[in-house]
Amino acid sequence: MTANATPVPGIARIFAWPRVRFMLAVALLFGLLLSAGSRTGALMWIERTLVLGGCALLAFGVLERWPPRPPRWLARWVLQVLGVWLSMPFASYLAYWLTTGGDPDLLHDRLRLIGYGELCFVGMLFVPWIALGALLRQREAFARDLALGFQLERSELERRASDARLRLLQAQVQPHFLFNTLANVRALVRSGSPQAGAVLDSLIAYLRASVPHLESPFTTLAQELELVRAYLELMHMRMPDRLQYALHADAAVGAMSCPPLTLLTLVENAVRHGIDPSEEGGRIEVSASVHDGRCIARVVDTGVGLKHAVDGLGTGLATLRERLKLAFGGDARLSLTGLVPHGLSAEVEFPARRGAA
Repeated sequence: MTANATPVPGIARIFAWPRVRFMLAVALLFGLLLSAGSRTGALMWIERTLVLGGCALLAFGVLERWPPRPPRWLARWVLQVLGVWLSMPFASYLAYWLTTGGDPDLLHDRLRLIGYGELCFVGMLFVPWIALGALLRQREAFARDLALGFQLERSELERRASDARLRLLQAQVQPHFLFNTLANVRALVRSGSPQAGAVLDSLIAYLRASVPHLESPFTTLAQELELVRAYLELMHMRMPDRLQYALHADAAVGAMSCPPLTLLTLVENAVRHGIDPSEEGGRIEVSASVHDGRCIARVVDTGVGLKHAVDGLGTGLATLRERLKLAFGGDARLSLTGLVPHGLSAEVEFPARRGAA
């Protein structure tokens, strides 16, 4: 009569092993208690309490499903407890009938009549309370399962909301990045630069490699470094005398996953807000490494720096910070540090995870 959270139809549910196991333990206990001080052996009493427990289990299980719709004024749990209580006299007689070879002879055997009375009294006194305890355990198990189901559903909804938010932020990044790149190409075309054709070819190859990754929630740092290299090559073609760059990455860092355009956002920010406003131009150094289970990616430029940025650092870094928060559940960091005499160091740190997550 213990709780059984998994709904099993018919006899299989009534005599489910957790219920049977509990009934056997209780029957054994009461059988031993009734045999104390009795002329009847302990084994006989255990057999009788087993019959009593089996009948109680059957009544409890049948009334759990039948009738399908009890009267509105009668709660099912009351029906179950009442049914178990009323079944005890009949169950006690059945126990004596089975253990005496079908001839209990209660009317002529005073000792058997006393034993029957004791068994019936114990059954009617204790078994309904045991049934009530089992019902409470069932309710608790049902409430726990229901709460767990709500918790899982809530977690799934929160995950979907985070995914939707992440995709929305990535969708905002795509036109921002593409339009900036196309604006750079347009400047070359308008100036009649002979490099315009080569730049367009590089841009087409770059877009062919980068656009498929923009729709994915994660990419790898190896792919990010590829895109950064292609982007810096494009920018170098636009201003060959004002931009130098270098890339450094540990061998183990390539397989680590990160949100798309993580490094590219930092590099584009360095070009747009650091190198472009500077008359002398500058140098950009990109590095990536893994230390103590954390990925550390850094973009350092020798541009105008934080104090001299004319229009601030734009929305790119704010969007990147939000995307990192959604992707790693807050276990990521984006920091900016001004350099002396000028320049900026942008660093991101997040958990080192292999492959697309």
